[in-house]
Parts: sequence; structure tokens; C-alpha cells
Amino acid sequence: MTASPTSSAPLLQADGVHLGFGGIKALAGVSLCARAGEITAIIGPNGAGKTSLFNTVSGFYRPQQGRIVFEGRDITRIGPARRAAMGLARTFQNVALFRGMSVLDNIKLGGHSRLAANPLTAWWYLGPAQREEMALRREIEREVVDFLEIDHVRHQPVAALPYGLQKRVELARALAMRPKVLMLDEPVAGMNREETEDMARFILDIQEERGITVLLIEHDMGLVMDIANHVVVLNFGEVIGEGTPADVRHNPEVVRAYLGEQAAARQVAQA
Repeated sequence: MTASPTSSAPLLQADGVHLGFGGIKALAGVSLCARAGEITAIIGPNGAGKTSLFNTVSGFYRPQQGRIVFEGRDITRIGPARRAAMGLARTFQNVALFRGMSVLDNIKLGGHSRLAANPLTAWWYLGPAQREEMALRREIEREVVDFLEIDHVRHQPVAALPYGLQKRVELARALAMRPKVLMLDEPVAGMNREETEDMARFILDIQEERGITVLLIEHDMGLVMDIANHVVVLNFGEVIGEGTPADVRHNPEVVRAYLGEQAAARQVAQA
């Protein structure tokens, strides 16, 4: 199971991003590129700054220095709602679904940012709004629900689903936004082996069949090494290594961050 790059053009960039909270530096000059049609993984120990970087890219945090560039446009000062409308969609480390709503209604929320109905027609659910809503539902059922193999649970409340299916529903909601960049924050955290393999297959299909650029945070190194085209390693808010999965696996700085000085010294001696 390997990912194949489809383009070398940078679609999303973080350029010298600094982010701090009081006296704590979450990010210190972080730069990365997510190339169009590729899977870029961000890895690092707990507290390395991975989710802070995601929150900065998606607009929840504004960096003190540096910039975020999407499709050649500086979006550093653009809010998260507009970034989502531009094509940045994300999932969260902890499942963030409306648990009392059905699977289908949760997924439809992801597509509502694309609806054109005005407040009056939406409020009274008049003809154009109703037709647009039904078209959205048909599209989601055809292109998202079937694709992620969740048709059998589409009318069930999210709270009744096992954890692995809830994570799949969250992925479906992000896909309903028709993203250009899909940001996945630990998509297989807490999953068993079978669920992890299913999610890896879906991520690869999203990249290969739909051409969507994927930016991925993940602690499962087996998954990262199997599906990523490019890997960026953070530690204490700084980039300490990047390259192909093979490059990163043999980088002494990366080994030191994960396994300590002795492991890094052994690797250097064996080289």
C-alpha cells in the first residue's frame, strides 16, 4: 500500500510560522509545503506542535510571525469559515460530531457551506432552497456515503455508532465540503487494526481517485510510512527533518527525538 504523487506543485504552504501562548512557544519558524495531489504527513512526539500547526493553517489561530499561503494567495488573515469555503476541510483529533443527529444530517452539514439559498428562502424552506437541499442530499448519498461504505448506518444517530464508524462519518462530513486540501488530525487514533486498514484505504482512494491533497497528523508510523509521499517531523515547535518516508526513517535527529541519544548513535555507527 503506497501513495503515488500526482503533481509537484505546492498547493498549501506554511512559511516561517511562529505561534506562542504567553511564554510558551508552540511553533518556532515552521515551514512546510503540501504539494498538489500528494499526502503530506506531519509527525512528532506529543507536544511537538502538530495540532497547533493545523489550527494555524485552518485559521483557528493567527501566527505572530510568518504566513499561510493557499493556491498562491496569502490567507494568514482570513478566518476559518472563508478558508473552508476556499477548499480547506479538516477533521479533529477528538470526534466532533452532533451526537443526537443522524449520520446523514451530520454529513449534510459539511455541504451547507456550498448552498446558495438566501436567508428568506432557507427560513421558509421555499422552492429553490428545498430543491438545492435535495440535490445536496442526492450528491452526498452518491459520492460520499457510498464511497465510504456507510450506507447501512446513514439514518442512525451518531451516538449509537462504534468509534471507528464515527471517525468515518467525520471524514464524510469533511468530504461533503468538496475540499481541495483535506486535513486529517489523527484519523486512526483509537482504532483497531481492521479499522485502521479501512481508513488507510479510504485516504489513499481520496488522494488517488479524487486528486485531493491530504495533510495528515498521525502517530501510527506504520500508516505514515505506507501511505505518505512526504513527511515533516516536528519537535518542540521546530522542523527537525523532512523528506520521503525512507529519508525520515533514517534521519538521526528524528530517531533521537523518538528513541533517544543512544538509538541515534547506534544508527550513525551502523551507517
